[in-house]
Amino acid sequence: MYLEKINGPSDIKKLEVSQLKTLADETRAALINKISKAGGHQGPNLGVVELTVALHYVFDSPKDKIVFDVSHQCYPHKILTGRKEAFLDDAHFHDVTGYTNPNESEHDMFIVGHTSTSVSLALGLAKGRDLNKGSENIIALIGDGSLSGGEALEALDYAGEYDKNLIIIVNDNDQSIAENHGGLYKTLKKLRESNGTAEDNLFCAMGLDYRYLDDGHDTAKLVELFESVKGIDHPVVLHIHTIKGKGLPYAEKDRESWHAGGPFHVEDGSPIYPDEGGENVVFNCLKELLDTNENAIVLNAATPMGLGFVQGVREEYVERGQFIDVGIAEENAVAMAGGIARNGGTAVFGTFAPFFQRTYDQMSHDVCLNNSPATFLILSPGAYGMNSNTHIALCDIQMFAHISNLIYLAPASNEEFTQMFRYATTQKEHPVAIRVVGNLKSTGVADDTDYSVLKNKIERRGGKVALIAVGGLVPMALEVADKVKANTGVEITVIDPRFVSGVDKELLNELKADHSLVITIEDGEVMGGYGQNIAAFYGDSEMRVHCHGISKAFHTEFKAEELLDAHGISVDKLTAEITDSLK
Repeated sequence: MYLEKINGPSDIKKLEVSQLKTLADETRAALINKISKAGGHQGPNLGVVELTVALHYVFDSPKDKIVFDVSHQCYPHKILTGRKEAFLDDAHFHDVTGYTNPNESEHDMFIVGHTSTSVSLALGLAKGRDLNKGSENIIALIGDGSLSGGEALEALDYAGEYDKNLIIIVNDNDQSIAENHGGLYKTLKKLRESNGTAEDNLFCAMGLDYRYLDDGHDTAKLVELFESVKGIDHPVVLHIHTIKGKGLPYAEKDRESWHAGGPFHVEDGSPIYPDEGGENVVFNCLKELLDTNENAIVLNAATPMGLGFVQGVREEYVERGQFIDVGIAEENAVAMAGGIARNGGTAVFGTFAPFFQRTYDQMSHDVCLNNSPATFLILSPGAYGMNSNTHIALCDIQMFAHISNLIYLAPASNEEFTQMFRYATTQKEHPVAIRVVGNLKSTGVADDTDYSVLKNKIERRGGKVALIAVGGLVPMALEVADKVKANTGVEITVIDPRFVSGVDKELLNELKADHSLVITIEDGEVMGGYGQNIAAFYGDSEMRVHCHGISKAFHTEFKAEELLDAHGISVDKLTAEITDSLK
């Protein structure tokens, strides 16, 4: 056993090169121990074990600085930099996050969870080193899937005229989350097939030195390659071919499904907690659209499973020309959707809310300024979405609700989503975005609302207190109303706004007649959110307004119900607040 004696990179350097393969095998075993029991990013990490061992054998972290793109491939790095117990001992699994984090270790440069950023960050570290007259190596590790992101290409372009030490490792496993898309992957394929000698070479075209290694799992060859560039005086790209999911045959075969997931049985890969499935209202609506409208098209940016277009399903629509995956390039997808809509097509672009953050300029300028009637599905925003500080999207309302011409709808049920989607994809007046929270449920009651008329829905008509609940919080608001009535005999008003890009002035004015308090609840940040628009409307009146939402912070590793409760959003706390106000 070598791993038990490895507490940092200095211990790795005590080994012989011939012993590194065994260390890599032990590191992979530790990795599998954790991901099989606790889940996580599986395929990306399994594919870089040997690369990471060789990296720490040659370079001198933390003096030499390593930047991991997205951090989906940082688990072996954590194992080898003093955090192995978090992978070997079940009791310590939660001692570390799934991403690099300087608060955990001096060997981590940044908290990183978004893609295509590593080369830019590394260039910044390099320029900082130059200003301080340092001499350390700066290393960016980027997966081939991340190369389609605009920031990565911008950084490579600048690196082509930079003239000091910068080592860019391209971990090429011929896979993003799903398959790669874009012309640059044709050139990467040519480079792999020609052992790096093909004339079509993106990196050389940008003025970068270039070296290729076909077997990214040969520790001796990796060490030799890294030693050849240690201390180099100019930028160089090390293009290394690896296998995503290396070491688990089923993960190597089905690379898309094994990008990330929950606990599994190591012997056959079967899940320990099988997904019971259930209705996928988003996919059902998209399928109905594509099957009934030959001029409709769905765009996605490397996350097709989020829309239900898993492998084995999307191929039919790709062949029809009705489904496009642009790769990790959300900005391009948004602008394309605007262009399609402008030229008579019915365009829908959907991806997860944290990744929509990259599209603000295109949403505002390319689509909304031109009032192009494209449809955008913003998946899993708010507290019921992803819960890592690298992936949270608690400010989607602040980002999109205030863009002119954009209608931002917030369904409270699957039925409302279905009707909103049909409206959005049949109207031709303006762009529409739909806020698809992760806790939507079916009510069993069809929605026949005409959403061309932007009106709030009164779920319960009462008096004295109005509770306005955004989207998926409407069921909570109705439960609160039931309890308040049971406690006090008073029927309060419950309102489902349905749209958060404006306020229903007529309804809000009506409330002044027999209400003295309006309470708003939303599952995103309260500052600049929907509730504060209501408060602003009532600013010069006698109406009291209390806005509940999430505080301004990078919340992480939270449970939605606990985070909301901590901010006063729970059945018990809202019931107590309203009951007290009625005394």
